[in-house]
Amino acid sequence: MKFQNKEVLTGINLQVNPGEIVTLIGPNGAGKTTLVRVALGLQAPSSGQRLIRKGLRIGYMPQKLHIDDSMPLTVNRFLELTGCRLTAVPDALGRTGVSHVRHSPLQSLSGGELQRVLLARALLHKPHLLVLDEPVQGVDVTGQKELYQLITDIRNASRNREHCAVLMVSHDLHLVMASTDKVICINQHICCSGHPHQVKQHPEYLRLFGGESDELAVYTHHHDHHGVDGHILKPQGPVSEGK
Repeated sequence: MKFQNKEVLTGINLQVNPGEIVTLIGPNGAGKTTLVRVALGLQAPSSGQRLIRKGLRIGYMPQKLHIDDSMPLTVNRFLELTGCRLTAVPDALGRTGVSHVRHSPLQSLSGGELQRVLLARALLHKPHLLVLDEPVQGVDVTGQKELYQLITDIRNASRNREHCAVLMVSHDLHLVMASTDKVICINQHICCSGHPHQVKQHPEYLRLFGGESDELAVYTHHHDHHGVDGHILKPQGPVSEGK
């Protein structure tokens, strides 16, 4: 994958299965955002191809949102601008725990409230795939842990309905490891991938992030692998793939 004649991604093969949480990690400039843009169909790969399941609905949560302070925009109006059903707004805000801000100006929200509103926006059209770019941006540590748990809860709740998968980008390694089924560490190529326990011990991961791996044990929990290995929930074809 080239950008402005510079090779930014090489030999990447990414697949996300229904009901799975996949997290992309890597240093700044590793190509995470470019890979997400390819997965979303916003950028065409210079080689290889992007394959998605027919009828796939994607919900996207951007890393940041800039709203002019002078713009009179409430949370309710912001979400209605997506063209969703009117009844979908209170349901999505309820799922993300911020029903109380529905009629508040966007500019008045705290960092954690804004991120939950953006997550609610991504849920409005009942996506099969949630793409979350640094979903805990601007949130304190306690709020980060709560948001990651919320993302896991949303995935788990969807398993009996749309089998929602999650593709997430994060730098918060010591927190996100407890909220993902598979980690893919990239640095213009895939350095290592697999279950969080495996990745945190991989030489390439340790070379990139060093002693940060020692912090992971504090937050690690046992994972429910239903839908990850295909033995319980059989994959229904790749959600997205780029090479």
